[in-house]
Parts: sequence; C-alpha cells; structure tokens
Amino acid sequence: MSWLKPLSSVWKNTLSKSIQYGAEILHSRIPYSPDNPYLEGIFAPERQEHFSINLKVEGQIPAELDGALMRIGPNPINVKNPCNYHWFTGDGMLHALRLKDGEAHWYKNSYIGSASVQEKLHRPQIPGKTRGVADAVNTNVISFAGKIWALVEAGAYPVELNAALESRRHHLFEDDQDMPFTAHPHIDPETGDIHAICYDALSQNKVFYLQIDSKGKLKHQVEIPVKHGPMIHDCAITKSQVLILDLNVNFSVRSALKGSMLPYQWNPKRQARIGILPFGGQVADIRWYEIDSCFIFHTVNAYDLDSGNVVMDAVVHSKALVSSSQCPIEDQDIRLERFIFEHGTGKVFRTVLSGTKQEFPRINDAYTGRKHQYIYSISFGEFDDPYHVSSNMLLGHDLETGHSESYSFGENWVTGEVIFVARGGAQAENDGWLMSYIHALDGNPSRVVILDAQQMTAGPIATIHLPVRVPVGFHCNWIDYRKLRINYS
Repeated sequence: MSWLKPLSSVWKNTLSKSIQYGAEILHSRIPYSPDNPYLEGIFAPERQEHFSINLKVEGQIPAELDGALMRIGPNPINVKNPCNYHWFTGDGMLHALRLKDGEAHWYKNSYIGSASVQEKLHRPQIPGKTRGVADAVNTNVISFAGKIWALVEAGAYPVELNAALESRRHHLFEDDQDMPFTAHPHIDPETGDIHAICYDALSQNKVFYLQIDSKGKLKHQVEIPVKHGPMIHDCAITKSQVLILDLNVNFSVRSALKGSMLPYQWNPKRQARIGILPFGGQVADIRWYEIDSCFIFHTVNAYDLDSGNVVMDAVVHSKALVSSSQCPIEDQDIRLERFIFEHGTGKVFRTVLSGTKQEFPRINDAYTGRKHQYIYSISFGEFDDPYHVSSNMLLGHDLETGHSESYSFGENWVTGEVIFVARGGAQAENDGWLMSYIHALDGNPSRVVILDAQQMTAGPIATIHLPVRVPVGFHCNWIDYRKLRINYS
C-alpha cells in the first residue's frame, strides 16, 4: 500500500488547483470597483525591487548589532478587481536593512517567490512543491536551523531565502514530511525547538501540533480534532506545554461562494475554547478550557506556575472578520488581557492589563515560555478606519509596577510592529533596543528607528532613512547573522 501516500499528495494537489480555479471564477463575477483602502496611501504596494547603499543615518547605530531588520507584508503585483482584494492575501514582499559595526550597509526589498509571484514576474519556479490554497507567503520572517525563512498560515510550506534574500525553495525546513505550517511558530530559547499549531485550509476537521528540533527535523506531531475549520493564527508555549486557540473565526462556505479572497468569518455560535497540551503529549492529554466568544490574532507569551496553573497574556478582539471583505479590523474592543487557566478545574480567570486598543505585542524573546515583565505593542485604534489612518504610538507595559508609557514617532508617522533586540550579556530583561519600520502618512520614504528600551520615551538613538516608501505590513524580526549557517554578507 506504499502508493497511498503519493496518491494522497496528488489528490491534495489536484483538489487545491480545482479550488483555486473555482475561486477565480467566483472572483470574476464580483462587480468591478477601483476603491480599496488597502491599495492606497501607506498600504499601497511598492512596485519595484530595490537595492541601496549609502543610506543616511542620524544618531549612532549600536556597534554590536550584526544582522538585518527584516519586515514582511502584502505587496500585490497586480489586482484584477480592487473591490475583492483583501489585505491578508497580497503577494509577499520582504524588506531588509543590514546593520553591522555601527553602520547601515544596505537596504533591499524582494518578492517572496510563491508560484504565482514567479509566474507574474516571468521567473522560473523555485524547487519544492507548493501546498494548500494560500499561495502568497507574506506574514512572517524568521531565522531557524541556521537559515532565513518566510512564513504564512493555512498550510503552505515555509520559503527558504538565500544569501541574496532571493527565494530558494519551498520546504518544511529540513524535513520531508507533507505537513501544513503556520506564520506563528514559537521557538523555545533553551532547546531551540519550534512549536507550532498549524491548519490546512483544505481540512476543516483537524489541526496539527508540530514540534521541530533545532536542526529542522520533525520531532513530534499530534493531529487534533476540531470543527468548522477554525482560523488559528497564533499559539503560545510555556517551558513544557503548548496552548491551542480554537476560537470564533472559522471557514465560511457562504463567504467562499460569494467570492471572498479570505473565506473566514466571525461565528458567534461556536464555543470558544483554549487547549493546553504537554510537549510530547497526545490528543487525550489536551485539557480544554471554554471561554467567552473572542478572537486572538497574537499572543504575548505564556508560562507555568508552581501550582500547575498556566498564565497566558494576549491581545483579545471582541470580534474579528465580521462583515467586511476588505477590512480585517472592524470597530470593536481590543484589549491586552491575562488568562489564568486553573489546573484540574477547567476554570479560566481573565484580567484586563490594558484597555488601550493595541496589536503586534512583543517581548524579549529570551523569555518565551518564561515569566516576563515587559510587553511592547503599538496602538491600533487608528486602523479601525483604513480610509483615515492617523499616527500611532509605541506602547510599553511594565507588568510588575503596572506602569505603561507611550512614545509617538510624530504626527506624520505610523509605526509597524516594534521588536526588542537584547544587548549582548544583558542581565535585565529590558536591557536592549526597540526597532521598527515607520511609515510616512504623506507618502515620503520610510525610516527605521532604534530606541533604547530602558529609555524609550527619550527618542531615537538612531534613525536610518530608507530610499523608498515601505508599505505598512505585518511582522518584523531581527535576524542575527552570527547565528546563521550560511554566509550572509
């Protein structure tokens, strides 16, 4: 029966192509309209790929930084009908700023070579097969197993990038298993293992927990039964467990038949629940906790308590993907919350840490799965109406003192996700720098700003002026070149 596995793969590929073909027919039936806020202003795509040196720098870049600040996001090459374009589905583009020895060496942007991108740009297909129906790889970029990888959810493989930041291959890291992956894996800082909750848009009744070792090989997997095809954008890990977010956004046949580019929709009738699975465990080991209807795009972190209870901090949306085919964030409550899952009782206790609308929460990654004190996020109320985006702020939360502070980059500037980079040999959790791409509301070229995390309201210690406008996108990470196995110059 050895033919079953390849037959299954062929069947999935055929089904995927059939769904894509059917979707194109449905999309073509939607009346044309030129209006879409996610194709204009600070969201508008950058049509050209650039490589630039001799960048203008104000202030002093920390000399010990040796790597690149990489940001990824949607950048559609062409859009047949703007009325039906969804921000989450645009072709992926990577932006990278190389820093070394206190200097800004270069800036580069390049498309992520999904099958459709390579076809549109008349480039040869990269090795490795594509999987799933989500072709655009546009959501996250990480370093793992000594290499750089671009990620997306809903089943597609990661895309490996070479030293020139060109797409090299589709692959599940260094493993040959045919498994879906996600945009939001979490890396254990002690073992280097990746832990991820992954779903496949073609499979509505199951999701997968994958543990992949530091060399990129699949170490453990669990198939988890679910209903209605939930969108699981993120998860969280402690030192010993993974948290599974089975919440109120799921696959919608009605949306798909209407030609939606993103056929996932808010479903208040579903019972929201969060599962906790020990590393190495099986389905029977999952402890499920029922909670009120909500959706979580991004967790902050989680950790174990000596009592056996588990703490998770997350940005919680009261609703998501309710009505608009274009807008991922509708007018709603968005709060930074703490969940405490009581061991053995099924009870969940929720506390609001901040009522300010915010998103893209980050911590010092060395504290992943461990108790953390500091959270960095960006104010997000400005994105409720993408037609009238205004400047936003960096938010810093000290959970021990309860004090929060904010920093504005100026009335003309919007910051994307702000990431923390630890200083070498740091003893304090907040000893390091905060870095982000900031975007000019008037359409001028973007910048990268570096702040001292311990004095974030004091303003930038360095500002790097980029040669082009970088569209507002999704996730950002610092890629330390000293930890890579390939010689990235």
